[in-house]
Amino acid sequence: MSIKNIIKVPDNLLRKISEPVEKVGTNEKKLIQDLFDTMYHSNGIGLAAIQIGIPKRIIVIDLKIENKKNPLFFVNPIIKNKDNLKSTYEEGCLSVPNQFAEIDRPKKCDVEYL
Repeated sequence: MSIKNIIKVPDNLLRKISEPVEKVGTNEKKLIQDLFDTMYHSNGIGLAAIQIGIPKRIIVIDLKIENKKNPLFFVNPIIKNKDNLKSTYEEGCLSVPNQFAEIDRPKKCDVEYL
């Protein structure tokens, strides 16, 4: 589809609360493909619609398995049942270029989505 510009900090749009998606129609499918194209082009592993200026609750991720693409998308995701055990990984963000930090996150969680 197409590669979009990624919004960078300190753009206040990144702080905007995204709107829930009522249904996944043609526009949302195109947006999801644009998010994947933009994420892959930028060598990222995740991207939210707000990062390309669209305040919709849609994210894409690809945590490759054995160097094979494993694309996943989530519409209206809600994190549930977070594990008390933590995992630490170095993380970055495409909207905050060249910044990396060790982040503790729950080892497992459930995600509810449309």
